[in-house]
Amino acid sequence: MKRQKIVMMLGAFLFLMLIPHKIIASEFNFAVVPEIPENQLDKNKTYFDLKMNPGAEQELIVKLRNDTAKDIVVETIISSATTNSNGVVEYGPNATKPDKTLAFNMADIATTEPETTVPAGQEISVKVRVTMPEEPMSGVVAGGITFKEKEDETASSKADEEETGMAIKNKYSYVLALLVRQNEEEIAPDLLLNEVGAAQSNARNIIQANLQNPVATYLNQLKVTAEIRKKNSDKVLYSSETESMQMAPNSNFNYYVPLNGKPLEAGDYLIKIVAFGDKAEGGSYESKNAAGEKVQFNHRWEFEKEFTITSTEAKKLNEADVSIVKDYTWLYILIGVLLLLIVVGLILFLVKRKKKKEEEKAEKAKKKRKKSRK
Repeated sequence: MKRQKIVMMLGAFLFLMLIPHKIIASEFNFAVVPEIPENQLDKNKTYFDLKMNPGAEQELIVKLRNDTAKDIVVETIISSATTNSNGVVEYGPNATKPDKTLAFNMADIATTEPETTVPAGQEISVKVRVTMPEEPMSGVVAGGITFKEKEDETASSKADEEETGMAIKNKYSYVLALLVRQNEEEIAPDLLLNEVGAAQSNARNIIQANLQNPVATYLNQLKVTAEIRKKNSDKVLYSSETESMQMAPNSNFNYYVPLNGKPLEAGDYLIKIVAFGDKAEGGSYESKNAAGEKVQFNHRWEFEKEFTITSTEAKKLNEADVSIVKDYTWLYILIGVLLLLIVVGLILFLVKRKKKKEEEKAEKAKKKRKKSRK
């Protein structure tokens, strides 16, 4: 039996190896090198961090070098910095809506050509024009310049039609951060708690709390601890703790509290959040990290907010949650009762049929005796 299993496993492995497939691992076909200007705050940084006067205009140069044997077309996209659901700052384009506190969108401040052709084996310069807002401002406007090779849709479709196996294509882009400010004045970050409610991430139930940084400065080394209870209860139902997050200036993100496979229940709830920001020796606030070590922070926030989960909402989310172990006890009970009724009915039927046969047999015997007497 053991030998048969080994043979079957080897056969399956060989079968998978013989399936025709092709993996196309794309790599950068071009290099990106920014020319750091004189008004760069820290010339050791490999991205743009500029100090500009109100209303000033400046032309930035980014060199694109093509080391391949064919011409390539590079697309350029300028975006404002946002914060994703993992508490990580993103400088590239995404579907996140600009925060309502964002006064200046980087896409309005910086402009460039949407496409650039880079000849084979050559280097060209892409110009990015930056126009600082005329009104005085504190803090920083953060964003990024994304460079990605434009895909040849015709060649790609033809290759897919000709390919009989599996093709895996990886698309890469190069994102260069772009920060502009009018002065080096340091301003303190802030943190707000907005909407709280039930939702799903990766087909799993979560409670999400929208956290907002309404200030034009980064919120660094953000640590968040969240606890969720039923309203008027001291029992913690769900909790989460996350360290080393970062928020972009004037941005928000949904902080997730996982339910770990527990089904949602309708009712009124209370979330309590304690957050720390900006690690610093000698900071005014202290907390412990995951290793149990004491850490000082410059900022601390505490929030409490009530929210409600409706029965309709809970049912819909629970049905779609792939991590919830479905309880079919009621179905097993129903099947058991039906089987029991069938068995009882069959027994009654057999008893009734046997009784009927005995009665018929007795009746025949009675008639036979009457005949014999005659």
